Amino acid sequence: MRILVTGASGLLGTKVCQLGICKGFEVYSGYKQHRPQKGIPLQLDLSQRNKIGKIFDKVQPEAVVHAAAMTNVDKCELEKRLSWRINVEGTQTIVKVCKKYRSFMVYVSTDYVFDGDRGMYTESDQVNPINYYGLTKLMGEESVRNIIHQACIARTSVIYGSIPATGKTNFALWLLDKLRKREKVQIVTDQTNSPTLNTNLAEMILEILERKLYGTYHLAGGSRLSRYQFAITFAKIFDLDTSLIDPCTSDEMSWIAKRPKDSSLNVEKAMQTLESKPMVIDEAMEKMKSSGTFLSC
Repeated sequence: MRILVTGASGLLGTKVCQLGICKGFEVYSGYKQHRPQKGIPLQLDLSQRNKIGKIFDKVQPEAVVHAAAMTNVDKCELEKRLSWRINVEGTQTIVKVCKKYRSFMVYVSTDYVFDGDRGMYTESDQVNPINYYGLTKLMGEESVRNIIHQACIARTSVIYGSIPATGKTNFALWLLDKLRKREKVQIVTDQTNSPTLNTNLAEMILEILERKLYGTYHLAGGSRLSRYQFAITFAKIFDLDTSLIDPCTSDEMSWIAKRPKDSSLNVEKAMQTLESKPMVIDEAMEKMKSSGTFLSC
């Protein structure tokens, strides 16, 4: 299968490319600034519509994983025009060229399309984003639904992994670094979600590509945890000092955008449908610990 991955140098995109190559796929790795570690690199800027069309003319992908997005929640709140151009207009462009070339598409969305009032959301539950990032991702979902039928919307939550992507860290690696240095950290107790190992997510996405499963799927970790619970579990599995982790509340954080209190995702549909199942937190963290970096087949 010939696939194109947008955001190929990101935490998820890197893993999708790597595992896709391991499966024997012809993988084209779209990126804006940071050259991907795996796949055939193609510079792809979501704001340049004509160039996206030319890339599709060249590659003619059978499938596309659209993982590129502006994901910094506070930056989206501050730079709304930019986040709209990337997350909404950029997605619309990708969707339209996928339709033109009949490419099966997986659009990577987020638990932040929900307001977080109750958690454990199913695919059919009412969406109601409370920040601009969530709104732009929801508008991306609507573009997919309205324009193309051969597509899957894959909502996920708090992706983490054992390697930094595009020079950035993720919550797990940030925590690992701080605790190994024996630095105190403050972690919120009142923000709950479904932390997702990037390897597990990439495996589920690739299975959806291979089987061409349409519709909306919640592809996230199989455990509902607060950020604080995640940090304590992580510290125990990695043999780090849990006393360095201080609980706090969201009100004590200097965030600009609102965060859902409980945006955890119900993954029962994925559990019943996929061979690659959502991992519970202990299993996922043990895999992360034992695997180290995941850049070899």
